[in-house]
Amino acid sequence: MSDACERIMNMSDACARTTDMSEEAEIAALLYRYARAVDSKDWELYRSVFTADAHIDYSSAGAAVGSRDEVADWLAAGFGVIPWSMHYITNIEILDNNGSSATVRAMFYNPMQLPGMSEQSSCGGYYHHKLVRTPDGWRSRRLREENVWFVNAPGRG
Repeated sequence: MSDACERIMNMSDACARTTDMSEEAEIAALLYRYARAVDSKDWELYRSVFTADAHIDYSSAGAAVGSRDEVADWLAAGFGVIPWSMHYITNIEILDNNGSSATVRAMFYNPMQLPGMSEQSSCGGYYHHKLVRTPDGWRSRRLREENVWFVNAPGRG
């Protein structure tokens, strides 16, 4: 192979890596926007993370399962009593990405102050997303929360 061809192939590989990094950054930004929406109780911002036909499943934490709007309305009605929460989203893995859809798994850690509890509570686990690329960027079409642990859970005793 000629030096010129090898340089072109190396440039092509570099462009592909740059595209991958750009998509990773876009996907991470979407997940961070999700955390900001929940912690700031901005339910319109929350809706913007998902497609209109999204399915959201928080059942592992004993919470809502349903459409984007059903879950956003449930959160708006009940999450306001939580004085504060701070969702940390880390270890974002893009398990599959064909350019128009992606399967993503990310860890979360969520310290929070629950109403009527004197001590801070916290939980952690995984978010499992099925993302799709839309004209407005990546959006989640499916979210399943896998709550692995909960310290100082409500109703303990």
